[in-house]
Amino acid sequence: MLEGTCHCSTMHWTFDGMPESVTACNCTLCRRYGTLWIYDFEGERITVTGPSSVYIRADDARPSLEIHFCPRCACVICWRGLRTDERGRRRIAVNLRLADPGLVAHLPIDHFDGLNTFADLPRDGRCVSHMWF
Repeated sequence: MLEGTCHCSTMHWTFDGMPESVTACNCTLCRRYGTLWIYDFEGERITVTGPSSVYIRADDARPSLEIHFCPRCACVICWRGLRTDERGRRRIAVNLRLADPGLVAHLPIDHFDGLNTFADLPRDGRCVSHMWF
């Protein structure tokens, strides 16, 4: 199980298991936050605890994401989808940069072009340790 915490330890997340990869996105939010995301569905492999402040991303008439951050130290904890899939599940992603670097340094990075094409980009061989150390 992976765990992450904000700087002041007010908020925590857990991820049951080890993800196969992490995602670096270049959208207007993620590039500013500098996050690396690991994904699943709310109430399945990811649990987030602690009080949060929320920013709702509203790029269109129907908002799609809320960003949760610590109200005390302002670390970005996760994003949570505002829409559910056909099975009623809600996507959620936690900020892997809040985990112990030694535990996740080996994970490959998938790049997502959230700015222009909204498409996955080919892997370039980099892993978390290339972006962190």
